[in-house]
Amino acid sequence: IGYVCEATDPMVLAAQSNDILTAVVQGARKEEPNQEVRLAAINALINSLDFIKENFEREGERNFIMQVVCEATQSESSDVQVAAFQCLVRIMQTYYDKMRLYMEKALFGLTVAGMNNEDDRVALQAIEFWSTVCDEEMDLKEELLDAHEAGEQPERESYHFAELALNDILPVLLWILTKQEEDYDEDEWTVSMAAATCLSLLAQCVGNAVIQPVVPFIEANIQNENWRQREAAVMAFGSILDGPDPIVLTPLVDQALPTLISMMKDSVVHVKDTVAWTLGRICELLINCIKPEIHLNELISALVYGLQDSPRIVGNCCWSLMNLAEQLGPTIGDNVPTSPLSVFFEGIITALLQFTERSNNEANCRTSAYEAISTLAMCSANDCIPTVQRIVLTILDRLETTMAMESQILDADDRASHSELQSSLLGVLTNCIRRLSRDISQIADRIMTVVLQLLNNQSKQATTTEDAFLAIGALTSALEADFSRYAESFVPILCTALQNPAEYQLCFIAVGLIGDICRALGKDAAPYCNNLMQLLVTNLQSPILHRTVKPAILSCFGDIALAIGDAFSGYLEIVMMVLQQAGSMRADRDNYDMIEYVNTLYEGCVEAYVGIVQGLNGTPQTVLLLPYLTHVFEFIHIIAVDVNKTDSLTRSIIGLLGDLAETFGAQIKALFQQEWIPVLLREARTSRHYGSSTKETSRWAKEVSEINTAV
Repeated sequence: IGYVCEATDPMVLAAQSNDILTAVVQGARKEEPNQEVRLAAINALINSLDFIKENFEREGERNFIMQVVCEATQSESSDVQVAAFQCLVRIMQTYYDKMRLYMEKALFGLTVAGMNNEDDRVALQAIEFWSTVCDEEMDLKEELLDAHEAGEQPERESYHFAELALNDILPVLLWILTKQEEDYDEDEWTVSMAAATCLSLLAQCVGNAVIQPVVPFIEANIQNENWRQREAAVMAFGSILDGPDPIVLTPLVDQALPTLISMMKDSVVHVKDTVAWTLGRICELLINCIKPEIHLNELISALVYGLQDSPRIVGNCCWSLMNLAEQLGPTIGDNVPTSPLSVFFEGIITALLQFTERSNNEANCRTSAYEAISTLAMCSANDCIPTVQRIVLTILDRLETTMAMESQILDADDRASHSELQSSLLGVLTNCIRRLSRDISQIADRIMTVVLQLLNNQSKQATTTEDAFLAIGALTSALEADFSRYAESFVPILCTALQNPAEYQLCFIAVGLIGDICRALGKDAAPYCNNLMQLLVTNLQSPILHRTVKPAILSCFGDIALAIGDAFSGYLEIVMMVLQQAGSMRADRDNYDMIEYVNTLYEGCVEAYVGIVQGLNGTPQTVLLLPYLTHVFEFIHIIAVDVNKTDSLTRSIIGLLGDLAETFGAQIKALFQQEWIPVLLREARTSRHYGSSTKETSRWAKEVSEINTAV
């Protein structure tokens, strides 16, 4: 019965729910002498929960089901207990609204007892129950905020189970934190890890209320001689940093920071690992607590020192450095002369580059170090540019070395490791190019030589090609028209990638790269467009290509049209036909995945129309668009009245209306006199569901259409 319930559509089984439920609950009762039968029955109940909604609505039946499951948590069989708590987790996910009475009468006590169970499998499920409560109540909090924003009442209310249970469950969770495995495997889910996750979710769920019960535990144990107590205290501290008000947390972090930094030299690896993670959380969530003149020198010294430690600690140190860079450094594109990290920048980069010379990548530590270099480069101030340029030269040297080693690679593991290293190097190169922008031009020739050599290597992996394309995309944006000298060598490689629709992620990146090249080269892209357009249209019609690439291809038509202007007229007939086909796709109102996909497809169509209209605007070829405009307006109308249209799609169609008004003016006055157009523009300007950017676009489109079409 359980397998049938798991594999069959709930709608199909609903008609048989009474018979199935009777059989299942009968087998799950405490009177059942055979514990294996009872276990199978509980598992079958778990799989039947989705289609017994009507039974759960009836109080008598619901009471009986809950009684049977609660009694099963007390079985002498641990397997039955585990299954019973798993069942309670699923019930909480599916029927939260019905749980108030049962929480008060039984579930608080049963789950706390379950968390204390000697069998870790039982304890894990009991902890998972409270993690699930937190997840549900955080969702309800979001629903409440959304409802208030819309001026409505929420459909469901939260019973605040997590907050009510804090005093009962926190002491148990804190005790479980001290039950760490001596040599635990990172892939193994332990009770202490589950407790830390649950504590973190509680903090997000109840906010400030978590602090008062947890802080005494931290203060009592953070310098305890027993490493388990020390590690648990640090883990508890790190776990409550997201949720409570930063103003309340700040004095606690100020007080703890010097102790935490000094604990990076603890004698126990477990403790150092958790300290490094907690420092990363502080850097990510509470950067204002880190005073550059007081803390930064010691903090960075401790994190760089941690690079000499075990691979797991290295990973957390790198993550902390990345968070520091993102929080203290300038945003990309901001012209900032210096930052608090500038004085440490070269030292950190030198240490990370030195670390990445190692040949192995245990626990992904080398990958983490390259990601840290990448983020530091991206978030660096202007006074760090010479160091970023030196990073590029080092990365190019290393890429050349990896290519020279190709012939020595014998087995699949070495090939995977080699490919991963090349991807890391290309990731750093890409971010350095983005950061340096025009300053990259003096070493652009060498970059293209190395990357083209890599792309022409027959033994490369598809992921390496993807990363190489991203690097070239960054170079295209940096060099703009100067990229033209590389186009002849590179476009054939791009065409080859488009001819392999099975590698859809590579195709997706290649399509984006065509857009980058067109934006960079403008009309100089025209000689390459015949081949590219042919491949793009072929891919759109391919049954093999993953559907996620198709909206990007439609959008790419707009990029090409915008770049080559009137030269696009030769492709107009086929492109407009393809856009009409794509625009005719509809989504079933109950299929949310399809609704999302169709919205993305529509957005690709609109971006194509915008590019074509703007590209042909002001040229004699504009008139070629006139026969298609009735259909374009019908397409916009379909989106305008669609209740599922997104903010960005609404903004796009309104922008297109404005472009059409500017381009054709009085020629399309009749099309602009349709009643739905002012309704759409008014809704976008006044509805609280739309962002300020959409409102601004709507005001502009209204003004443009009134002036140009004399509506």
